[in-house]
Amino acid sequence: MDHLKDVISAMSNGVLDSLRGFVLIFSLDREIELQRSRKRESKNKQINRRVKSNTADSSKEKQEDPRILHRTLQCSLLNGGVFCLSIFAFNGVVLPLIEALLTFSFSFGGQLNAAQWVWSWTSPVLTATFSALWILPLFVLSKFVNCFWFQDIADAAYKYSRGRPQLLPSISKMIADMLFSMVIQALFLLQAMIMGLLPIAVFNALLSMLHMCLLYSLYSFEYRWFNEGWELPKRLTHIENHWPYFFGFGLPLAILTSLPSSTLVSGCVFSVLFPFFIISGNEAQPTTRVRNYPLRLFSPVVALANTIFNRTIGRHSTRSS
Repeated sequence: MDHLKDVISAMSNGVLDSLRGFVLIFSLDREIELQRSRKRESKNKQINRRVKSNTADSSKEKQEDPRILHRTLQCSLLNGGVFCLSIFAFNGVVLPLIEALLTFSFSFGGQLNAAQWVWSWTSPVLTATFSALWILPLFVLSKFVNCFWFQDIADAAYKYSRGRPQLLPSISKMIADMLFSMVIQALFLLQAMIMGLLPIAVFNALLSMLHMCLLYSLYSFEYRWFNEGWELPKRLTHIENHWPYFFGFGLPLAILTSLPSSTLVSGCVFSVLFPFFIISGNEAQPTTRVRNYPLRLFSPVVALANTIFNRTIGRHSTRSS
């Protein structure tokens, strides 16, 4: 019973910590600016003692890092205001208007059946054209831009709360860690989808939701852990050992992204909300008391990824040597 209480408490703490970013984001820029001003004042005092002519260089520090709220609003405008709104406008305004005009033009001749037949092939053509010429290019562009904006938000928040990042010791190790992490995340997402297809009512949905919550927690905390120099095995083991907290942390985002029926709209919702969870992950203090029953959900995809890399990159490197 005590263990169950600890699990529920850890989940509750995870949910509460995940929502902190929605509050912190409006005060974080002000706190960062105050921190920078104190550093500039201290630096200027030291410079004035030595060389007064160099004080102008320190005034440029204010504009080096992007504002967190500004970057978040940019994400919301691109993903919610442009991408998502254009989908709703096309499906909710443009298509019904064209259908109404088509029906109206055929109604004079009493050819409503002909109007329905024309619309049956016109609607798919218009939808495919809109997707190919607008949705797909904008989707690729938004994903590319979001990668840089998410990183800017994470780096600015980390520098404020923890100072200079402690990255992995070598560039090659950093690149290998990032590539392997991308493969693990893709395979784990596939594993979550497979869990949702299991022929077990309710249980399959719960398993799939558990996977998505842990994956979204990994997304949110990975920027912080990467800046702290944590390698991928340590990040995954930490989530598996303390899964109740990370299940609760990823639960709000998993629920909100599961509400839209369209995968594209769900991706828009994720991109709009994710900056807040990056900040929440950076400022959170994960509950680590509950670790009696670790869930090794990442172990299958790690084994599969190791097999893939050993049979491709490992074999290629052996032949080269």
